Amino acid sequence: MSKRALISVTDKTGVVEFAKGLADLGFELVSTGGTAKALRNAGLAVKDVSDITGFPEMLDGRVKTLHPMVHGGLLGDLRQDSHVDAMKSAGIEPISILAVNLYAFEKTVTAPHTLEEAIESIDIGGPAMIRAASKNWANVAVVVDPADYDSVLQSLADGTIGDRRLALSAKAFRHTAYYDSMISRYLTRAAGESPYSENLTLGFRRAVALRYGENPHQSGALFHDPLGTPGIAQSTQLWGLDLGYNNFNDADGAWELVADLPSPACAITKHGNPCGAAVAASYGQAFRIARDADPISAFGGVVAINGLLDEEAAEAMIEKGNKLDVVIATGFTEGALAMFKARKGWGQEVRLLSAPLPAAETGLMVRAIRGGALIQDTDEDPGREWRVVTQRHPSDEQMASMRFLWKVIPHVKSNAIVVGNGQRLLGVGAGQMNRVQSVRLALEQAGEAAKGAALASDAFFPFPDSVEAAAAAGIACLVQPGGSKKDPDVIAKADELGLTMCFTGVRHFRH
Repeated sequence: MSKRALISVTDKTGVVEFAKGLADLGFELVSTGGTAKALRNAGLAVKDVSDITGFPEMLDGRVKTLHPMVHGGLLGDLRQDSHVDAMKSAGIEPISILAVNLYAFEKTVTAPHTLEEAIESIDIGGPAMIRAASKNWANVAVVVDPADYDSVLQSLADGTIGDRRLALSAKAFRHTAYYDSMISRYLTRAAGESPYSENLTLGFRRAVALRYGENPHQSGALFHDPLGTPGIAQSTQLWGLDLGYNNFNDADGAWELVADLPSPACAITKHGNPCGAAVAASYGQAFRIARDADPISAFGGVVAINGLLDEEAAEAMIEKGNKLDVVIATGFTEGALAMFKARKGWGQEVRLLSAPLPAAETGLMVRAIRGGALIQDTDEDPGREWRVVTQRHPSDEQMASMRFLWKVIPHVKSNAIVVGNGQRLLGVGAGQMNRVQSVRLALEQAGEAAKGAALASDAFFPFPDSVEAAAAAGIACLVQPGGSKKDPDVIAKADELGLTMCFTGVRHFRH
């Protein structure tokens, strides 16, 4: 086996110690630029790449390793006599260790930058070397992660490196695929191209390895999208047990909902659906009002507020009779944190998260199906003008109620019906196979509070029966997208029953 190692890294964490370990094992070190300088400063003997290529770095460093003396050394299969003969004839020495990590493109484009700076952060020689070495894993060990330095040195020392090379190759290809995905997505946006192009490249980095997925027999993990809009995935856990798959899923639902509401607001979710939402004068009041919509479902639920969680809100949440699995806010006061930590029982387990509120901007949603994925824009309301379609027009109070509910409805599983007023959710009907059943469930939960309240539907009413059920419970106004062939019948029924109804022209299915 060749005893030549080529080292060229942007992230120099641990590289001096790794290079010293290689030198102690008898490897000749070859390097470039800043890496070579760092190794020499540590007292190591290093050959410049230009010494083996016969060419100096050129084009402002764009070309330094793109040469047959490098790539021949990385790609030569020493198991084949023809390769060995060709390398000897050309004076090419094999390279058996490649340690490379790439220009910090992601760091550049996630900070203030120009397009030119982004372009100059695209690494060419590094990925080319990594791919060459990874293809030739039978002869070359490629190391792209400083976390692997120690184990690679140990494998070299005990002679088991041959057992590691395939896994190192796979990791290296994941590394370059992720890197290329960042570049392709960035340039697609910069060029104004549609993300729904012939090939979709999405790069995610693992953030948390979860104990299991949605159910204990399923595996799972949380991944970050560095180029996506920050949200619950970028939260910081301040207290409590580790989060699971379902915790993250419910937390995301609560956080997305509360981000759409004016402050101070509170949202409570359970099993992917809101069971409470309210806007009040303070976060403590908002929580109490939201919880009272469905206290049974709120027990063991996920609570989100769209601001700083203070002592008043903490006091409301830790009251006897409550049990919360996750609490999310943009931050917690020291006093509020202390109150949760001092709460006996579930207070020692509740997961407290600080998270950035998601911006109201269109992004991509990815839903895996067996054999592929469905991709769509996030469901952001385009803000179309509403139409009053009934003879009776809504009062200002009724319009405020309908607008509040219209912010809630996109976060409820279809078929979705919500009942409430301008400050709070009173009833939810979610996930039913027919719309009138969702209406009945929402009205049943609202009970007597439905009298004079508003009702919102995520899609049109296909028949007048939903309007009849709403009127019988005392609902005063309805908001829905419209667009059914039966719209004239539905409107006529609303007029007959003395209701007011608005069409939004926008559907908010959530399956």
